[in-house]
Amino acid sequence: MQTNKSIADRIDWSLAFILFLFFVVSLIAISSAQTSGQYLTNFVPRQGIFYIISITMIGVLMYFDSEQFKKMAYYLYAFGIFLLIVLMISPDGPGQIAESVNGAKAWFHLPFFNLQPAEFMKTFYILALAKMISSHHEKHPLKSLQTDFMLLGKIALMLSVPLGFILLQPDLGTSLVFIAITLALTVVSGISWKIIAPSFGGVAVIGGSLLWMAVNMQAFLSDNFGLKPYMFERIYTWLDPYAYAESGGYNLIAAMNAIGSGEVFGKGYQGRQVYVPENHTDFIFTVISEDFGFVGASAVIILFFMLIYHLTKITLQLKDVFSTYVCAGIIAMITFHVFQNIGMTIQLLPITGIPLPFISYGGSSLIGNMLALGIVFSMKFHHRNYMFGNDKEAD
Repeated sequence: MQTNKSIADRIDWSLAFILFLFFVVSLIAISSAQTSGQYLTNFVPRQGIFYIISITMIGVLMYFDSEQFKKMAYYLYAFGIFLLIVLMISPDGPGQIAESVNGAKAWFHLPFFNLQPAEFMKTFYILALAKMISSHHEKHPLKSLQTDFMLLGKIALMLSVPLGFILLQPDLGTSLVFIAITLALTVVSGISWKIIAPSFGGVAVIGGSLLWMAVNMQAFLSDNFGLKPYMFERIYTWLDPYAYAESGGYNLIAAMNAIGSGEVFGKGYQGRQVYVPENHTDFIFTVISEDFGFVGASAVIILFFMLIYHLTKITLQLKDVFSTYVCAGIIAMITFHVFQNIGMTIQLLPITGIPLPFISYGGSSLIGNMLALGIVFSMKFHHRNYMFGNDKEAD
């Protein structure tokens, strides 16, 4: 075994430094967004408090090792489902513990901030799915198409419960995150490509067909499936925002104008001139692009690349199967968030309510993502390398 390292040497300082850079970027971007005048509240101190809470939480998580997370996985999954159920059945309206925002009943209203259970359910789901996949392989060491179909069915069943509750809110953006996590873990789970390829192909065909029908067969979908006209608006405004410039296309047009107006070097801190609604949360990337231009936007994208690259390195170092699946799920979650959030501001993808990880303002989003990274910190902290290639978890 390698010589025991001190506690300080076992902490992943590179990952900590990357998170520190996100902290700096987040406060600068949110501070600049305050000049839009949309809200009177100063969100910068609140974001700082959320970061302090998150760092404290990571310190607590460092006491737990991989085996302990594995034991807690199903309990945390059940707790997350419980929160989603309570949210669904809670009274809805002003002054109630749950109040719909922009048509979605997704938050508990607490004195200091709004708690969104789905943000924490993402990590709970990753832990439970990783445990289920690793346990399945332990129970069925000899793979076959039959065992692979069994595993695929278990994955689909585990996804269906949280996905169903989140779709009922309704929250399409978060639902897509759960699907992205599931697809990623399905690919790395070892299921035969003889099953994965036609399954994914079928999903792609169905998705493409629904998109085509939403554009060309609205009446059919409305009459036979009860879909309302407003449900098609995001697709229409994504494909042709200028035709809906005074309504649903306004945000996308404003976002693209803000990003384009930043040009190469930007207008400088708080130098923005284009008004973008919710620019401190879902559209924070437009603030960075307008203030600091292509250079600043590229620097943020590179920072996310550094994070994903570092997490991938950690995943490859961990020999414990459960830990590997957990890290793979977290990588998929963060990557999809970044791709979707930035993509929706440049018309690459439809607009959904997905924040930019570690930068957008929001307690639930930040703490939820830091919860996931806290687990990575812990797994790296407790990892040990043994001689002769026999690696295992310590403690």
